Amino acid sequence: MRGRLAALGLAAMLATPATVAWAADPLSICLDEDRPPLSAHHKGQADAGFDVLLAQAIADRMGRPLRIQWFESKLDEDSSPQLEANALLSDGRCALVGGYALTTDSLVKPGLKTARLPDFAGATRDDRRRRVELGVLTPSRPYVYSPMTVVLGPKARERKISDIGDLAGLRLAIESGSLGDAILMTFDRGRLIDDITHLVPARDDILGALDRGDYDATLIDLARFDAHRTAHPDTAISASGYYYPIGANRAYVGLGSDPALIEAVNKALTDLAAEGKIAEFGKQAGLTYLPPREPAILGDVWTKIIQR
Repeated sequence: MRGRLAALGLAAMLATPATVAWAADPLSICLDEDRPPLSAHHKGQADAGFDVLLAQAIADRMGRPLRIQWFESKLDEDSSPQLEANALLSDGRCALVGGYALTTDSLVKPGLKTARLPDFAGATRDDRRRRVELGVLTPSRPYVYSPMTVVLGPKARERKISDIGDLAGLRLAIESGSLGDAILMTFDRGRLIDDITHLVPARDDILGALDRGDYDATLIDLARFDAHRTAHPDTAISASGYYYPIGANRAYVGLGSDPALIEAVNKALTDLAAEGKIAEFGKQAGLTYLPPREPAILGDVWTKIIQR
């Protein structure tokens, strides 16, 4: 019996330093540097955003210091958030990627074995050239719902919008290749096509054009409207209050090889949600916070859009 107790005591002594070391190890989370009000990192300014506040709270709950790895995601038709997130995780740049949209397509095993890294803080010339062998992504529980919303220009702010069909007759602007583009172009067998003007992502300022009165309405991610409203308090554009019924929850993703981390994050998210902290972080960041909705992971988006 004494020998058995001694062995257990020795095991506990050996385990203690490892536990302490794990707790002291920073929790590294990758966040997009230019996605306000979710996350923002700009020279000469303090890091800000809903995901920054939430990441710090989760690190605090886990008793670990936080380290944010900032990266830049391109807003164009060739970008792949799935491959970018996977490459960052598989390269060890971070243990989690925040603000990840949960769809079945975004969580499947990659069709490619390798991918390039997105531009990230501290990247070298070699980092921009090399390819990373990809792993398999595993999501946490969702923590916020991100819908598409109709935003109205100054000449249409009195228009009541309860469905996409209510946009008929308005001058519509949409970013080419976006989800909003697919929704508007396919609605009711193309009924709105003649009302639509396509703008180029990352080149044309769609909300700025709407603000000037160049167009009457657009369909865009709710968080982008929040960011515009915060940056331009005197804006002439307004929220319609209508949310397109197909939206995505956002969560953290990590690699399937570290299930213990996802479990710990899920516990922190559950506790923070129960205390109302996550909604409070949204308010602090200027985000129209909507709690996660079922299904937790959105299915085939394109089929759902076409069937509507």
